[in-house]
Amino acid sequence: METYSLLREFADSWMLLALTLVFVAVIAWAFRPGSRPTHDEIASSIFRNDDKPAADSADRAKEART
Repeated sequence: METYSLLREFADSWMLLALTLVFVAVIAWAFRPGSRPTHDEIASSIFRNDDKPAADSADRAKEART
């Protein structure tokens, strides 16, 4: 059996199964019970050091109108 045929057979059978299992594992990990606080913390982490909203710059508003 030549190399291409061997790799093709492997990809069609075992690699498809392996990648399907990896996909299911990633989805299960993301939606596991008790992960909501972690996801909420990560989603708001970019705002952690902000005390107030950014000031609206007059220069930026002027550029948008032209």
